[in-house]
Amino acid sequence: IEIVFVVVPLVAPPLILLGFDPVWLAILMALNLQTSFLTPPFGFSLFYLRGAAPPEITTGDIYKGVIPFILLQILAILVVYLAPPIATVLPGLLF
Repeated sequence: IEIVFVVVPLVAPPLILLGFDPVWLAILMALNLQTSFLTPPFGFSLFYLRGAAPPEITTGDIYKGVIPFILLQILAILVVYLAPPIATVLPGLLF
């Protein structure tokens, strides 16, 4: 999460000046951050699960089991990237 404090102030202002929707950027960054919790080398969620899982479940089993979820996250990032209204229509209606 600390990387957000470094990257967002550097990346967001120029992208907003180029005309990108701030809500869309925030949602893409949040999806990327969420994906980072499931992927090595850090994969904080994987280590939390390792601590809660029974001893017979190995770390390798956990890594293999999370692959479908990582693929779904990547698919969600691609969908939001290619079709921004999917991410911005509801916030646009609310605000």
